[in-house]
Amino acid sequence: MLARLTQHVLEVNCTVMYHTSKRILDLLVATLASVLLLPVILLVALLVYINLGSPVLFKQQRIGQHSRPFMLYKFRSMKNAFTADGKALPDKDRLTRFGVWLRATSLDELPALWLVLKGTMSLVGPRPLLPEYLPYYTDEQNRRHSVKPGFTGWAQVNGRNAQSWEERFAYDLWYVDHASLQLDLTILLKTLLVVIKKDGIHAEGHVTMPNFAEYMEQKRSL
Repeated sequence: MLARLTQHVLEVNCTVMYHTSKRILDLLVATLASVLLLPVILLVALLVYINLGSPVLFKQQRIGQHSRPFMLYKFRSMKNAFTADGKALPDKDRLTRFGVWLRATSLDELPALWLVLKGTMSLVGPRPLLPEYLPYYTDEQNRRHSVKPGFTGWAQVNGRNAQSWEERFAYDLWYVDHASLQLDLTILLKTLLVVIKKDGIHAEGHVTMPNFAEYMEQKRSL
């Protein structure tokens, strides 16, 4: 009984230490990056305005830790283009050459540093996805929401968007089960290499990833 209690206390202490260290890492890196990259952020904002006009920022609701919704901010990479009945054209028809470059360099993600500083996101964790996907997750897949969503993650350094949804979720769940400060640092370093190499920017036949809800509906119809 005493041994089990001691083990439990040690596990709790390790968990607290990890989350504290992770938050400190988030604040240090996000603050440093925000300061050092401020000229780049301002330049990208100007380029977005010149190439795509206003608004400069793209905002969209995503799902975070404990399945709570939040507003994600990115630099806009697509032009405003609609059909005659007011519906947005497919992504491939709205993504410009400038937008492709912006996504390939991951510079469109820089505004999300604010969400890391705020504590809504972490530097490392499963990427936040759309609210419309929630009804399609299995109980196992839904465990990805037990941690904060990340600026980058284990799935991003193991294929980025060039994965199936099943593979992406498998990587997310592996991270949830093996999260550690050492793993976070490894993912951050690997992220730099992925961005430099511009690997896995899009899935086959898509400008990023296929819509998960549509993907699941197609599977159910087979």
